[in-house]
Amino acid sequence: MLTISAAEVDRALTFSGLVETLRTAFREGAVQPVRHHHPVERPDGAASTLLLMPAWTDFNAAGTSAGGHIGVKIVTVSPDNNAIGKPAVMGLYLLLNGATGEPEALIDGQRLTQWRTACASALAASYLARQDASRLLVIGAGALSPFLAKAHSAVRPITTIRIWNRTPANAEKVAAELRGEGFAAQAAGDLDAELSQADIVSSATIATDPLIKGARLKPGAHVDMVGGFTPTMRESDDDAIRRARVYVDTRAGATKEAGDIVIPLASGVLKPEAIVADLHELARGQKQGRASEDEITLFKSVGAALEDLAAGIAVYEGLRA
Repeated sequence: MLTISAAEVDRALTFSGLVETLRTAFREGAVQPVRHHHPVERPDGAASTLLLMPAWTDFNAAGTSAGGHIGVKIVTVSPDNNAIGKPAVMGLYLLLNGATGEPEALIDGQRLTQWRTACASALAASYLARQDASRLLVIGAGALSPFLAKAHSAVRPITTIRIWNRTPANAEKVAAELRGEGFAAQAAGDLDAELSQADIVSSATIATDPLIKGARLKPGAHVDMVGGFTPTMRESDDDAIRRARVYVDTRAGATKEAGDIVIPLASGVLKPEAIVADLHELARGQKQGRASEDEITLFKSVGAALEDLAAGIAVYEGLRA
């Protein structure tokens, strides 16, 4: 069994390559049982959460039958970790041989999640963003922020990247990292002004008060949201939902877990039938992506075990090649 570090994940993957791997995975499908949520009570402090996300398939990263794989992402969320300088979210990915059940790899789960989340957003943008989209606004300066910038740049001709964060110094840190890799990135000051200029808005925050104001979005903009992962978190307001054609990664996940979808569904601002498509339908050509140059599109991602499995297989096969 291979033990694969974050650095090895980085060496095994490319953004354009993983976007295409995920396109194949959503087209072919996989078995994805409902993710397991288990509260872990502690005698003092906040409870932790144990998440188990299994999936299995008989397709490899290239989309050809090869005996298959089984994968399980094991994640813990421990809110009190921030007080001791540790990430709240920890994770590992276990990849098994689909025929024999033998362990094949234990992969750094945090890095795998960053790659697959960003590339799922870029996959959606390949259907929903304008072909000439060149100005990218990233909201949030967490660990996912540079991955989103690089992934979107792999599918659209991005020439300008702006990073906005409530703490400007953190935005500048991400922008400097991107500049060091050759991207034209700068920290942003005025969020409303940036929203009105962006061709793609990619948000990764845990906001409960919406940061993306629909009234500010310009015609032709594409909104990508990956941050909110509970029914009470929300990154976009009602105006954004009203003005946009709405898409999700999976209907089952987004309509249950994502406040950006759950809240407007509950209020009637968004009707269930107004969710145009999910990534399965887009990848299979069953539903249409962007229909005009001026329309606003909005994509909400909550993550799917299929994405982890496809990325895990790609890492394993890439390092064995």
